Amino acid sequence: MKILITGSAGFIGSALTLRLLKRGNKVIGIDNLNDYYAPDLKRARLSRFENNENYIHYEKNIEDREEVNRIFDSNSPDCVVNLAAQAGVRYSIENPMAYVDTNLLGFANILEACRSSKVKHLVYASSSSVYGSNTTMPFSVHHNVDHPLSLYAASKKANELMAHVYSNLFNIPTTGLRFFTVYGPWGRPDMALFKFTKAMLENKKIPVFNFGKHKRDFTYIDDIVEGVIRVLDTPASPSDKWSSKNPDPGLSDAPWRVYNIGNNNPVELMDYIGALEESLGIEAKKEFLPLQDGDVPDTYADVEDLIADFDYKPETSVKDGVRNFVNWYKDFYNVSEK
Repeated sequence: MKILITGSAGFIGSALTLRLLKRGNKVIGIDNLNDYYAPDLKRARLSRFENNENYIHYEKNIEDREEVNRIFDSNSPDCVVNLAAQAGVRYSIENPMAYVDTNLLGFANILEACRSSKVKHLVYASSSSVYGSNTTMPFSVHHNVDHPLSLYAASKKANELMAHVYSNLFNIPTTGLRFFTVYGPWGRPDMALFKFTKAMLENKKIPVFNFGKHKRDFTYIDDIVEGVIRVLDTPASPSDKWSSKNPDPGLSDAPWRVYNIGNNNPVELMDYIGALEESLGIEAKKEFLPLQDGDVPDTYADVEDLIADFDYKPETSVKDGVRNFVNWYKDFYNVSEK
């Protein structure tokens, strides 16, 4: 089976590519290696598999419709996993058009290419951010998500709606995955764990927003990848529970579904920092700050649908996951033990 992955040099995309290549799939990767964060890290991720005979890489933008169509036409992928996106809640306040270009226009190009190529299943990254100002916990795919708090969140909700249209009109099976705070080795430098680790090793203060009262459903990268693969292998189908008189936001009479992939175990930010302090053997210098614009205090994933449909639930503890990240970070950046 040939699988096309956008964002193949990204955190999740590179980990997924490795897993798929190991099980014998052919992977077509698209990634523009932009400078939102260090391209050197993206190239290092790519170096783990770019010479594999079953991998081919295109350094292109998914906003470029002609290039996207050319790649699809040349490779005829069976399935597609769209992970390319402009990420980050806070950056969406500073640079909103980057989200329009990649997350909306780019995703539309992927949908059109999937339609033209008669792709058997499109899986795409959504986000826990779509829950916005919801406070009913845990967050369920059957809850309304019409109140996003950032353009990033709105773009991800828009992706789910756009996918539904293509599933309905063209019978393309599409599945959206709402990821909850993904972390682990080879992670993103703009995420808290990466920034905290770097600052603590440099004896600098770490910014602790919402005065440390955040709770996050931190989800380890290997658990995310396992969930993506299980979903990818089972194309979405219409739900026999759908009712047009009482529409459920998580169901459809089209081959369209959305799922949460989260650890189903919210952890207080201070406990997350505590796990990092234990792994590094360093006490963090903390600067307590208010909640940032566009951010939400807590996230908590209801994964009952994931369990029911795929017999799967993420299980890696924060203590183990943070320790694995610290070990990778020290090795990758040649951090010597004191």
